[in-house]
Amino acid sequence: MLRGIWADVLDVREDEIASGDRFLALGGDSVLAVRMAALVRRRLGVVLALSDIRVEQTLAELADVIRDRSAGRTADAPDLHITRRPDPLTPFPLLPLQQGYFVGQQDGWELSYDSAHHYLDIGLVGVDGEEAPEALQDAVNRLAAHQPTLRARILSDGRQHILDVDDPAAVVPLRVHDWRGLGEQQAARRLAELREEMRRHGPDPMSGPGVDLRLSLLPGGRGRLHSATSLLLVDGWSSGVFYRDLFAFAADWNTVLAPLDVDFGDYVTTVQRLPETPQWQADRDWWWSRLDDFPQPPALPLAVEPDAVRVPVMESLHQRMDASRWTRLQQLCREHQVTPSAAALAVYAVALARAAGHRRFLLNSLQLNRLPLHPDVHRMVGAFSSTVLLPVDLPERGTLAELAHACQTLIGDALAHNLVSGVEVSRELARRRGSTRPVAPVVFQSTLGVDAAMGSTIPDEAGPLGRIDLTDHHQELRTPQVALEARLYEARDELVIVFSLVAELFHPSVVRDLFSEFTVLLESLVSPSGWQIAHELPQALEPAADDTALRLDARPPVRTAQSGGPLCDDLERAVAACWREVLDLPEGVPLDRAADFFALGGDSLNAVRMLSRLARSGLPHVTPRAFLAAPTVAGLAASIREKPGRGERSLSPR
Repeated sequence: MLRGIWADVLDVREDEIASGDRFLALGGDSVLAVRMAALVRRRLGVVLALSDIRVEQTLAELADVIRDRSAGRTADAPDLHITRRPDPLTPFPLLPLQQGYFVGQQDGWELSYDSAHHYLDIGLVGVDGEEAPEALQDAVNRLAAHQPTLRARILSDGRQHILDVDDPAAVVPLRVHDWRGLGEQQAARRLAELREEMRRHGPDPMSGPGVDLRLSLLPGGRGRLHSATSLLLVDGWSSGVFYRDLFAFAADWNTVLAPLDVDFGDYVTTVQRLPETPQWQADRDWWWSRLDDFPQPPALPLAVEPDAVRVPVMESLHQRMDASRWTRLQQLCREHQVTPSAAALAVYAVALARAAGHRRFLLNSLQLNRLPLHPDVHRMVGAFSSTVLLPVDLPERGTLAELAHACQTLIGDALAHNLVSGVEVSRELARRRGSTRPVAPVVFQSTLGVDAAMGSTIPDEAGPLGRIDLTDHHQELRTPQVALEARLYEARDELVIVFSLVAELFHPSVVRDLFSEFTVLLESLVSPSGWQIAHELPQALEPAADDTALRLDARPPVRTAQSGGPLCDDLERAVAACWREVLDLPEGVPLDRAADFFALGGDSLNAVRMLSRLARSGLPHVTPRAFLAAPTVAGLAASIREKPGRGERSLSPR
């Protein structure tokens, strides 16, 4: 039965799979492993934890694990079952990464933006300019009915809810730009202006739809589909689901997709029970026991202090690897028993070590964290993604084959303890370090293997929209709390490599040289010899104490003028009362003027809620960024007093 599951997931014949074959050697990866776990649960009734699954496992080894599970000899996987909520329109919490994006949109952290979103436009050829707009609007209407998350809104208190399908506000409007009558140069200028507008100003699901969809009609029967999607609602996997479903509806008026038996809200309310399980607590203990030994992020030389940067967009560097070379690289990865993602992470780590001048550093990795709790989970649009922290520790000398194996082990260990998200781990790490800066602003993201895991790709044609030319696409990312992100994905059998960065932070040559080294090293893995070349890395394990490079982890200046002691006036007592309520502190916990919000267990989401609650009571609003400069009772009270036109109305925390 397991052989049949592997055959379905890996798209190979059952008789081609032997008991000693490894999942990885047959084309598997960590993304496909999640889909495999879902099928094991569905067909065999056995719940697997990600710690049970290693891409290096053989069929026989995994079968032994499943036998142990079914015999009840181990109990490491939380046996959660998704059930429908009584009322699908009631609010439900944000997942941890959603919380991070929500706070980032409140100007709550350095490197923040008014919207966290992904912009994409795709080339269309042979567009029916008369039929396409109507077909596309009908498609997005049906898609919003099919995918409830497209009707979601974010509430000011940091929760989310789904609008009823008949609510007029639930409609995702399509805007059409008809430039067919323009000359080529003029149309190109309009296209560039639209692209710049949408990459700078993303949709805000606090006030409207989380998707901004446009269609531009161009001379010669060409067109482009433009979309900006809020990261609060749509993650990388969901983007693929969104386009597949949208083009399916647009191609045929009669298309009917299998209904979803559960929605994103059902999933979220289910995983809220994870902290009650011994498995979640074991994962938390695993992370917490390691945190004090975690390194700092790469000490990349910066041009300015991060708290001085206010930019509207992130810049991008792009490179492609053609289909033949990408296929060869994948083949060599299988021969070396590593995933392409692990090989790319090793290359990224080498390039970063050389740029930063040290070999031990902390990275953040974005993962498509869909727990296999229901067969429909992989078909849903939602912000499932999470982060995982990766403490990289490189040797002074090593081949990329050796380093890729080490990175694969590093990723595997982290994902085996994924019930506690990287956002939660980062909060605890920041608390221990006394830092209000992002602890891991250098990111690695790979969505390689997603198409195979979904079992389908974006179609070549979509009815009146014409032929979809994925090789002609442009995308931009705007993610709060990120200084630099390396991203890898596939488009029509090609590998696409993107660096997204806050360009103003860095001297231009730093990131340009880093990107060049990354792409050259990755290209070297197309040849067998590239895997065996020994690479020399910096002698320094950690950055020198007197390193002149600006550090991304250094805490910004904190005002210390406020001394401790008893609360001195009604304003400080109102602040303390609000903190006690928001943080659910027992009455026995004393709060004096020097009490620190984060030391008391607060996090960034609670801080935003607390500041909003004080503002609703009639006090001047203090921005999260200003609060972070002095997160004590006295510090916040002083910030409120400094506000012009401070009201003297009720000081009730409500």
